[in-house]
Amino acid sequence: MNASTPQLPATSWTFTQRLSSTRRGARLARLLAVEQLRAWPVSPAVADRAVAITAELSANAALHGRVPGRDFRVGLVLDGATETLRVEVTDTRGERQPTLQPTAPPPDRETGRGLLLVDALADRWGTEPHHPVGKTVWAELDSRTG
Repeated sequence: MNASTPQLPATSWTFTQRLSSTRRGARLARLLAVEQLRAWPVSPAVADRAVAITAELSANAALHGRVPGRDFRVGLVLDGATETLRVEVTDTRGERQPTLQPTAPPPDRETGRGLLLVDALADRWGTEPHHPVGKTVWAELDSRTG
């Protein structure tokens, strides 16, 4: 008799929160990501990268994607089957697409490095339309590679 070991289905974890399109909302997005990722089976190295990405994308949503009176949404999805952590930030300014500059801004400039950081920390990132209005900027981290 050949007995096989039963396989447990892969688990996925999801977190989504709407926040005000302000600096305070962006800061809260980072703090919520820290707390959420502590509860999930994610290595500290991957969690640290995801928190930094969440902070940058949330700051961009509050600064560049802001429409007065409209919130932005932050989402985290950990797919147990693919061992991929996805960070998503959705704002209501679909016509303002993020662009990665080929070079870093001058050292005396205080802005312009956020997407360079996202590009360096994420295994992949991109944008997609969010209907009926807006866009979602996403970044994925392979959690098995730390």
